[in-house]
Amino acid sequence: MKLIFLDIDGTLTSAGSNVPPDSALEAIRAAQAKGNKVYLCTGRNYAMMKPLLKYGFDGYVASSGGYVVNGDEVLFDCPMSDEQWNTAIKAFHDNDVFCTVETKDVTYGDENLGEFLKQGGDGNSELLRWRKAIEEKLDIVPISKFDGKAAVYKIVFICKDESQLTEAREKLEKDFNFVIQGSPIANAGILNGEFINRAFDKGRGILMVAEKEGVPVADTYGFGDSMNDLEMIETVGTSVVMANGNEELKKRADVICPSVEEDGLMAAFKQLGLC
Repeated sequence: MKLIFLDIDGTLTSAGSNVPPDSALEAIRAAQAKGNKVYLCTGRNYAMMKPLLKYGFDGYVASSGGYVVNGDEVLFDCPMSDEQWNTAIKAFHDNDVFCTVETKDVTYGDENLGEFLKQGGDGNSELLRWRKAIEEKLDIVPISKFDGKAAVYKIVFICKDESQLTEAREKLEKDFNFVIQGSPIANAGILNGEFINRAFDKGRGILMVAEKEGVPVADTYGFGDSMNDLEMIETVGTSVVMANGNEELKKRADVICPSVEEDGLMAAFKQLGLC
């Protein structure tokens, strides 16, 4: 049995979409029919990932590794502490950093984030996902409605310059990674990234699933496109990056496959004998 882990935006689907190409679904079902298991491995929280679960995945690594489920069993659940969350959001907002805040079941966003994102280009799949989600009003709740009671797993930060992150880094970088997705130059003046607890990442989520299934890491496969897939790409036995992916990530991949719009998953699954 092989374990296959798929990022969503820019890998399984076009950025911001919840509908995989027919070819991708065909490849996934064929792989499962051969006795393999296929998991989502995403930066999305459960709420934003949930529309894809109807396609019959065997589990998922959500919130960049903060919430891991194998079948119906929760293997790992690691939200921020209240102190960490309050320190982070204050440091970001005091420095004019726009944020989306992800609990398990709801994603909250700064009310004026949509206007800011209109300045951006098509630099990377994560930035495109947020722009599409906000423009189409896809389950993004104004952050003013967040009562602070639900546990927070991850914060996405979006700003003009990395210097705006200095205060947050000084206070929290010991315990949190600041995963930068792209430079302001590439993204038409916008820098975006994810604020992720060092207690987890996608790679460690994969190792949990592999251990639970009793499958050697050599028999794991990871598919991604952006820098929040780095730990996944470095962990799995065989790493695959989409042609539409981050150039630095491609340098670390075992295989480069066509883009999601060019039936890349089907091509790679066939090449690797997964279906």
